[in-house]
Amino acid sequence: MTCSLIITTYNWKEALELVIISALNQSELPNEIIIADDGSNEDTKQLIENFAVNSSIPIIHSWQEDDGFRAAKSRNKAISKAQSEYIVLIDGDIILHKDFIKEHKINAKENFFIQGSRVLINEQKSKEVLADKQTIFTFWDNGLQNRKNAIHCDILSFIFSNKKDNLKGIKTCNMSFYKADCLKVNGFNEDFIGWGREDSEFVVRLLNTGVHRQNIRFNCIIYHIWHNENTRDSLKVNDEMLNNAINNKVQWCDNGIDKYR
Repeated sequence: MTCSLIITTYNWKEALELVIISALNQSELPNEIIIADDGSNEDTKQLIENFAVNSSIPIIHSWQEDDGFRAAKSRNKAISKAQSEYIVLIDGDIILHKDFIKEHKINAKENFFIQGSRVLINEQKSKEVLADKQTIFTFWDNGLQNRKNAIHCDILSFIFSNKKDNLKGIKTCNMSFYKADCLKVNGFNEDFIGWGREDSEFVVRLLNTGVHRQNIRFNCIIYHIWHNENTRDSLKVNDEMLNNAINNKVQWCDNGIDKYR
């Protein structure tokens, strides 16, 4: 199965560098890496080009003009460029466990999307990680919050991973799905402007079409670099759109990925 890794980013090249390093050091590489860039400056472009020159797999820079937080549009444009049948989404502040891609592919199933596990790195440790360019972590490292999520164990993953069709803990910083399922619901809804809920609304439409959620525990692990939270100014409007999708069992968004196909 072919797999495209899509990384969202915006003007934080120091974190993005570590994300790409961890992606290129995977035990099983993706077929391509696509950077979904929501309007970063020239220095991010240069960083990506430097990696692309020496990479054994394609690294593609999908850029859009900076016009506020438009993650839905950025992801749609990147997914539309993907050549693979399976899509793995992460954010540009996420460091990957070395078996991350392999485990997303192993756990992939028809009519399912995957929500992986996230370890939070605290503020002080995050500063050290960025300064030292650390990309390898263990359960015993200082500065890890929700430490149990750092346990990597195939047997525990088999026992505790489960199907759970709800929105609790939905995050596109560690999610994967078949591209065909994404296209079936027309991707992310670009009516979502500003931080919040575009990922949950996308999942609602997947669930409404019969694509189930699979939670993977103790595998598919990411480490999240601390940063200040984005403004929540758009949440009221975005919550209304999310509730509309839930209450009306919406499966398709009009302002979606089809414009790029």
